[in-house]
Amino acid sequence: MDTKILLVDDEASIRELIRFNLEKAGYRVQEAADGQEAVQAIRQSKPDLVVLDLMLPGLDGLDVCRLVKGNRETASIPIIMLTAKTEEIDKIIGLEMGADDYMTKPFSPRELTARIKAVLRRSQKEQALSGELTIGNLRFHFSRYEAWLGAEKLELTPKEYELLKLLATNTGKVFTREQLLEKVWGYEYFGDTRTVDVHVRHLRAKLAADPVFANAIETVRGVGYRLADIE
Repeated sequence: MDTKILLVDDEASIRELIRFNLEKAGYRVQEAADGQEAVQAIRQSKPDLVVLDLMLPGLDGLDVCRLVKGNRETASIPIIMLTAKTEEIDKIIGLEMGADDYMTKPFSPRELTARIKAVLRRSQKEQALSGELTIGNLRFHFSRYEAWLGAEKLELTPKEYELLKLLATNTGKVFTREQLLEKVWGYEYFGDTRTVDVHVRHLRAKLAADPVFANAIETVRGVGYRLADIE
């Protein structure tokens, strides 16, 4: 295994514990103690995954996540966020920024290792996709991680893209909110499912420019969502 993990946490004892377990699992580990150092390391070394603490001196974890996911060269790097906070809003913000997973301290190092493996599997599967998909005026360029509506490129967050792609590759199929969370975020999300509703609302707004797609993401009352079959 030659997978490189960037571990970002300002507590040396936390870094030491996580590093021990990740190296035991066969990963190469690089460390950063603050947000600025993390951003520089990500841009320079392009790790395969980032384990990112939310509460950092200087740039906090959300700022780091925003910068990484907002840069085309680093947007595809998966991020698992760590925090001592337990408020639901922090989880939603982290996920909306593009984080691929979220763990609250204290956590089991074995669980973190399992989450890392799951996120990396999803990331590698995504990178393996190639070709295009066209549904009416909606086009996906999988290798470029792009979606277009007519002549306009859709400006989507990573999670919006993945959610729209899942619906588009399964037109007519109804997904529950829990299924969407599991398939797009990759883990069982215990608690409020508002993050799915927020992402769907954002997607609908971005698709509204095309009358055919304005109402294409349908709400199936009491169940979840689907993308209507479109000629």
